[in-house]
Amino acid sequence: MPKELLENVCDERVFSKIYTEYSKDLYNYLYYKYGESLGPNDKMQDAFIKLLDNCKNVTLAKAKGFLFRVAKNMILNEIKHQKVVLRHREIKPKDYTNESPEFIIEQKQFLQKYQRALSRLSEDQRVAFLLNKVEGKKHAEIAEMLGVTRKAVENRIYTAYKKLKSEIEGFN
Repeated sequence: MPKELLENVCDERVFSKIYTEYSKDLYNYLYYKYGESLGPNDKMQDAFIKLLDNCKNVTLAKAKGFLFRVAKNMILNEIKHQKVVLRHREIKPKDYTNESPEFIIEQKQFLQKYQRALSRLSEDQRVAFLLNKVEGKKHAEIAEMLGVTRKAVENRIYTAYKKLKSEIEGFN
């Protein structure tokens, strides 16, 4: 019997193994690419629910690709929805905090510089850089997640680091 038939995605142990192996990577991918405001954890969970619903149609070898594609599509649908919502109302941020004014100003200035510098990076550079530097992923892991070569990931990270270093004083 082929091994793939023995490792049916509908099997609880196999599904649990898939969840354990890919949930954190999927969450990090969604978080770094689209940010916290779109609910990457919810979309990650929903992608696994969709996998469970379609477990008979998805092979073990294609489970990872299925999860990433479904989660990305959910996020893109959420973006479209938020654009409609924003047209109909204005969001007001809270204007109080318990921090000292000096700390808040310094924090905002650095955050603005960092976000501005990150936004100037290409999407590929930003995702690879954040996965490597923030999450500590190895180049080979990132290459597998993004579907590119390890050399491409190394180049993206190096280029991103070089740009950030030139734009932000004291960036290490």
